[in-house]
Amino acid sequence: MDLTKNEQRLKIMRQLFTFFGLAYLISWIVWLPLYAHRFGINYLSVFPFQHAVGALGPFIAAWITTLVFQKKAGLKSLLARCMQIKPFLFLIVAIFSPFLLAIFAFIISDVVDKNSIHLSELLTTKEFPQFNLLTLFCYNLAFFGFGEEVGWRGFALPRLQSRMNALTASIVLTVFWAGWHIPLFLYRPGYVSMDMSGIIGWVMSLLTGSILLTWLYNSSRASILICAIFHSTIDIAFTANFTDKKVVMYMGILITVWGILTILIFKPKNLATINKQVNY
Repeated sequence: MDLTKNEQRLKIMRQLFTFFGLAYLISWIVWLPLYAHRFGINYLSVFPFQHAVGALGPFIAAWITTLVFQKKAGLKSLLARCMQIKPFLFLIVAIFSPFLLAIFAFIISDVVDKNSIHLSELLTTKEFPQFNLLTLFCYNLAFFGFGEEVGWRGFALPRLQSRMNALTASIVLTVFWAGWHIPLFLYRPGYVSMDMSGIIGWVMSLLTGSILLTWLYNSSRASILICAIFHSTIDIAFTANFTDKKVVMYMGILITVWGILTILIFKPKNLATINKQVNY
């Protein structure tokens, strides 16, 4: 019996390390032309949306690792979770909660800082001013929603939860999720300009996001789609054309409070509205 448990543990560890290794390798290679100049390499060509394409690393790694270890049955299960939209309550939470947080942050900024509120800027971004809200949502959903969440939550989280409680799994996953972003500190403006306090705040925001995504994943009975939508809408809300960066700070505070309340209400063991974790 003990041998069987050890074999199962080793099997899960092999799957996780294969997945994390592939996710890092694929993304870092695709991103290489964007940061190679920092190492004196200036001859690599950059193609449009290269950063977004690199974000598909966890997505590709999840499918490859699932195929290798679980064959067609695993792929079928992964695909089914990518299409699951029920329960609808959590779909609604994923779509609208980030925008509600932004509106509350606007109100706080208006009261505390006496800033005028321009809610129209919640639906635009400086990086892609030519995108309307639908285009921006589809872009984020494809490259950063599914691109990341099929891997982080769809593949890694349930395997981590099979060995530890939901909160610990969320913390461990945050470490690998943060490490995957390392190349961005070499070329993405918002990352390059971060000082140590900014990096600490960024890691804490990832941890909060990881906790909330675990809660959504477990509560929605393992819906990768709902996690991908939430990842997309939270990105849109945090990268919108706010008139004052203090609004972003207030959003960070609000989402941190939400994460803490999630732990207190739904408990570290399961982090779910249902009384169990969701494993693969």
